[in-house]
Amino acid sequence: MNNQELSPSERYAASRSRARHPHTRDFSAASEFALDPFQIAACESVEDGNSVLVAAPTGAGKTVVAEFAIYLAMNGESNKVFYTAPMKALSNQKYNELVTEYGYENVGLLTGDSNINSSARIVVMTTEVLRNMIYADSAALTHLSCVVLDEVHYLADRFRGAVWEEVIIHLPSHVTMISLSATVSNAEEFGDWLQTVRGNTDVIVSEHRPVPLDQHVVTRSGLIELFDPSGGDAVESSARVNPELARLAHSESSRRPGNPRGKRRQDNTARGPAQRTATAPRRSEIVEELWDADLLPTIFFIFSRMGCDQAVKQVLREGIRLTTVEERDQIRAIVEQRTQDISDQDLAALGYWDWLNGLERGVAAHHAGLLPAFKEIVEELFQKRLVTLVFATETLALGINMPARSVVLEKLEKFNGESRVPITPGEYTQLTGRAGRRGIDSEGHSVLVWQDSFDPHSAAALASRRSYPMNSSFRPTYNMAVNLIDRYGRERTREILESSFAQFQADRAVVSLARSVRQYEESLAGYEKSMTCHRGDFREYAALRRELVSWERKPLTGAAASAYTQEERAAQVTRLRQQLKQHPCHSCPEREAHARWAERWWKLRQKTDELSRQISVRTGAVATVFDRVTEVLSELGYLSVVDGNLQLGHWGKILKRIYGDRDLLIAECLRHDYWIGLDAPSLSALCAALIYEPRRDENVGEQYLPTGLFRSALRNTLEAWARLDDVERTHRLPGSTQPATGLSPAMHMWARGENLHEVLREADMAAGDFVRRAKQTIDVLDQISLVAPDPTAHTARQAIEAIRTGIVAYSSMV
Repeated sequence: MNNQELSPSERYAASRSRARHPHTRDFSAASEFALDPFQIAACESVEDGNSVLVAAPTGAGKTVVAEFAIYLAMNGESNKVFYTAPMKALSNQKYNELVTEYGYENVGLLTGDSNINSSARIVVMTTEVLRNMIYADSAALTHLSCVVLDEVHYLADRFRGAVWEEVIIHLPSHVTMISLSATVSNAEEFGDWLQTVRGNTDVIVSEHRPVPLDQHVVTRSGLIELFDPSGGDAVESSARVNPELARLAHSESSRRPGNPRGKRRQDNTARGPAQRTATAPRRSEIVEELWDADLLPTIFFIFSRMGCDQAVKQVLREGIRLTTVEERDQIRAIVEQRTQDISDQDLAALGYWDWLNGLERGVAAHHAGLLPAFKEIVEELFQKRLVTLVFATETLALGINMPARSVVLEKLEKFNGESRVPITPGEYTQLTGRAGRRGIDSEGHSVLVWQDSFDPHSAAALASRRSYPMNSSFRPTYNMAVNLIDRYGRERTREILESSFAQFQADRAVVSLARSVRQYEESLAGYEKSMTCHRGDFREYAALRRELVSWERKPLTGAAASAYTQEERAAQVTRLRQQLKQHPCHSCPEREAHARWAERWWKLRQKTDELSRQISVRTGAVATVFDRVTEVLSELGYLSVVDGNLQLGHWGKILKRIYGDRDLLIAECLRHDYWIGLDAPSLSALCAALIYEPRRDENVGEQYLPTGLFRSALRNTLEAWARLDDVERTHRLPGSTQPATGLSPAMHMWARGENLHEVLREADMAAGDFVRRAKQTIDVLDQISLVAPDPTAHTARQAIEAIRTGIVAYSSMV
């Protein structure tokens, strides 16, 4: 709506808003695109000093709000902004974008792999790095004014989601928080929790896609619209299915001869409904359809790494070529420049020449098994529209900036590790959110591939749901427990855990009650200070006064008087009056003023205790798990009771600095000196067993494991794990999986300097997977190097240097 379309009152309100929000006005004027209403509302709220939760579809421009918060901070005097992302790849990407905007001197990066300019005013980091900073009370938090939590819906991730809740709960209260989320159905619930634990938080939800999404089904006969092109938005999605699709679903499949391989079909416009057939198309035919319909570049989602690689080979084998001679020259120049630091021997082991051949023809795969450097090249070429067909797994949908004109979903189900399951509405939204480039495309396109079992009504229902619920995955860990107990004590920690989103969802009332208790406790401390008497313990004196009043008010007759005699009542009154007169506070000239504060303290204490009782009888699931965690830690000596309070022992303080699923096991092994004497390759192999998650039972026979001290160290480690597992199950905790040695021989070889080809063959994994595991191993070794005594700490540092070579070192570069 332009200004001429506004009523006088609306124009007045808009002008007032612009006057109140000059930074939003200036930022909007300088933006590449006109800001959407939800972006303006969010920016104005941030300018007002509020935190915000922005939930909007992928590609809608949520990051504009984060960019505005950075803009505000950079226009201040000394404010700092932390920008957190769930993955290192996203952190690297955002770092490069911000460097382009604000210069190297103003932007830093902290991801574990990289530590660049950490004292900058803008620092990009993974969420785990920020969590660790908060627990360590890092000096880097000084002058921090704002934190951006990008992809905050990762809070639902069952492996890492707890980190987001820890950050939200423990971040200093004065820090503004910008939470960016995909569209979730319970954004208001999540926003209510943020309001409860963080204070002023505005929830801004947008269902609008700036680039509309057209949805199609592709058969061997061509593209068919998924929804009824005649309209009918108000009716149920199942009733809006294109009637032609519904007819095809019930008709017999008939095959139509395909075109010659590598030839682009020219007859799409000639096909009418009567000619269409419901037959599954070949991938090369789908690519031809997309070319003819001008729907490239496209991301073709296949929920299998092997499937992605095979798809690239298939379409190349069938003659697909999507580039010109000039584009091929550009591609080769970029690739050679980006890979010049990788040795020819390693390039050969990585299948470089076949990969380059695909790139030069405009086709590539993108998945976690690909070397990170190769993935980054694919992303760069796709963004430059030199590669226009990418076969990808769903990991590409998780925030990487690779918008396409269209996306193709080959199937609407995937393997979840145990069985094939339908994709969720949230997953569908994330995947199709890549379709449509703002400022380039007038619409995006999603294309579903017709299969023999394709159900148009199920597909339409899936495509019609734009959101999904975000559920907490928060659970107390050993590291979390010792950090919180050390900072707050046991009871305060329980209250904090009662404020988690997990507990909020289990029992929303508990969160508000817990917040009231904390507020009351603060008031009680103030009252207690006001009633402090220099002559003695006024709380004790006030208790005597209350007891005296209670006895004086007891009735002399009636049923209630049967519990005591008249003489007993008189004796108690006399005794208490004498005690009051003898108490030091009785002669204080400010006695009555103190007494008034004491009465307020008592009434509020009763109210606080009642709320605490209500909390204790409610769900309390998170706090119950915390209690069990502390029982384990106490039994093993990491916690002890001193003057009635839980305190950390020496090894409890060591455990504070060990993060990850194996935190307590690592602490136990260091505590008992199980790893002393190991050389760097052996310690690398042992740490690889701690991080490795096998797809099946992949423990190798002892005869294939490294020799020497490694084997005894491994036996001791496994025995420590078994003891921990017994203790955990005794205290009704689920325990953990046994360390797996499937990667240990390969990591030992790599740390010894063996060539990449042999290491990958021994590991039986793709290069990208090995690099990721190597980085996880380095992360464990880095923690060991900081907390273990020598010689183990020294060996850990040697092991890090031994692993961080070759493709692992190259993949750690920004």
